[in-house]
Amino acid sequence: MFGLRALASCTVAAALAACGGGGGGGTSTAGSGALSVALTDAPGCGYDHVYVTVDRVRVHQDGSAADSDAGWREIVLAAPRRLDLLDLTNGVFEELGQTQLPAGRYNQVRLVLLDNGSAAPQANAVQPTGGALVPLATPSAQQSGLKLKATFDVSTNQTTDLVLDFDACRSVVRAGNSGNYNLKPVLTVTPRVATGILGYVSTTLTIAGTTVTAQQDGTVVRSTVPDATGRFVLGSLPAGNYDVVIGSEGRSTTVVSSVPVTATTTVVNGTATAILPPTSAMRQVTGTVSVPAGTATALVTDATVRASQALAGGPTVEVARVPVDATAATYVLRVPAAAPVKAPYAATGTLAFAADTAAAGKYRVQAAAPGRTAVDQAADVTTTDGVVDLTFAP
Repeated sequence: MFGLRALASCTVAAALAACGGGGGGGTSTAGSGALSVALTDAPGCGYDHVYVTVDRVRVHQDGSAADSDAGWREIVLAAPRRLDLLDLTNGVFEELGQTQLPAGRYNQVRLVLLDNGSAAPQANAVQPTGGALVPLATPSAQQSGLKLKATFDVSTNQTTDLVLDFDACRSVVRAGNSGNYNLKPVLTVTPRVATGILGYVSTTLTIAGTTVTAQQDGTVVRSTVPDATGRFVLGSLPAGNYDVVIGSEGRSTTVVSSVPVTATTTVVNGTATAILPPTSAMRQVTGTVSVPAGTATALVTDATVRASQALAGGPTVEVARVPVDATAATYVLRVPAAAPVKAPYAATGTLAFAADTAAAGKYRVQAAAPGRTAVDQAADVTTTDGVVDLTFAP
């Protein structure tokens, strides 16, 4: 994901010298500040590599400004940068650069990627786990950049530092059985701050199949994969309380609830108390997402489907999420059948987990798509796989 960091005590001149930056920087002038942008990523489920090539970042004060309108400001990379998004997890950021901007409020951010050409390697490509590297088709609107919802302020003689969070898992979509993959970018823009959550999971887990998320009210705010030592970092989290959710293949969902983030990074536990979720059979929830179209139905190929689970006494957490197939509008969610386990955050780092047997195998499966009201159904996979077809209102 990309992020912005607000450096209240760092002047523009000092920022350019000491806080990093790239194309577009310069000395401070009256009524101006600086914008610095970095990129990070959530885990890329089912992929060994997800490459994108970044050309520039554009910003505008008008949230509805068109590509040809005046007033755009840009961070232009010295040369297009081909990045493997899967290298940008666990607190790793790729600095894209910095530029001077007139002070004021900005309401639009666009990320511009290079299109694929005939040259190798391809600018944008994906390698499914165990498969070959294949081109990643980018949106038709790529010439004008990927439009991101964001509002941020640039103050005189200060640097606004943003993070663009690129969710590779949700952004790469399989196109039926064609062997092709489409890029449907899911990005968020947040301030980059020096606070977050740090902890450890057991190295006996299948690390490549383990995801750690920070959630609020069942919504994922940040996600990562642990490193080889089991260490995970959920970086750049604004102050507040978060539920840390650990999902791992063949293991029960594990929740550390109400982890506080204040002025420093919160440490959940250490290596001596590394978290090892209980074993669990895994189930599949499959289905198709559609909408009535007269006497027939139409497939909704831009939907995302997620499974959430409500624990006794709270919280409700997201357990799995996938985009539907770009051709068939089908989905497959893998979820644990066994009971989730939960422990309240303890400042001592001693976590007392207890199983929530009433929640075992019980999920809500929800489909969401742009311009449509989300729909959901219950799914019980305690003893067998489930089929949940989801239909939007016409």
